[in-house]
Amino acid sequence: MALHIKRIYEPKEDKDGTRILVDRLWPRGLSKREAAVDVWLKDIAPSPELRRWFGHDPAKWSEFQRRYREELKKNVSAVEDLERHIGKFTVTLLYATKDLHHNHAIVLQRFLGKD
Repeated sequence: MALHIKRIYEPKEDKDGTRILVDRLWPRGLSKREAAVDVWLKDIAPSPELRRWFGHDPAKWSEFQRRYREELKKNVSAVEDLERHIGKFTVTLLYATKDLHHNHAIVLQRFLGKD
């Protein structure tokens, strides 16, 4: 089992396995066909309040990670749902943000212990 992360705007590849969108909002300018999403788990994404507070500001990255992990610890059902989808298969978590180094998919991958 492998757990990868990538921007949803990158082309689908065979090595992606099951493609799971982990954003609360649908990515702009992308049709469902183009996205090739197998599962959309909105509830695993950071809360709207946390997302707005972070605003993709790298200066807030450490605190964002801490706050998002706290949200994940309290969001047991969403985490269990994601773990069920992961199972023993290859999975790619998809996110829309342009920042490859400061995004919630990284935190989620580490939280699951799959980085």
